[in-house]
Amino acid sequence: MFESPAYAQAANGAASGSSAAFFIQMVPLVAIFVIFWFLLIRPQQRRMKEHQTKIGAVKKGDTVVTGGGLVGKVTKVEEAHVEVELAPQVRVRAVKSTLTDVTPLGGSKPAND
Repeated sequence: MFESPAYAQAANGAASGSSAAFFIQMVPLVAIFVIFWFLLIRPQQRRMKEHQTKIGAVKKGDTVVTGGGLVGKVTKVEEAHVEVELAPQVRVRAVKSTLTDVTPLGGSKPAND
């Protein structure tokens, strides 16, 4: 009794307009993903690859820093472990993947002061 009939208006035009509206709504989301890819994800992947290369190339005599902050000289390299000398006659075994930094045997260049 209090109900009024509902009529669909422009049913044909709404179908084509909704696909264009959906595309326009998706453009900002795609743009945000692209920005994140180039500013965050891609540089992080590059750093991870460089870090894994450093860890894979560790050799006897290199100075390393472990994840716990211990600094020592590598005395023995195995497949998944390294033996690190922290002080004279103090050696520990560390998992290679826990190494955070590797300085080659020659060290770095001196400062130009």
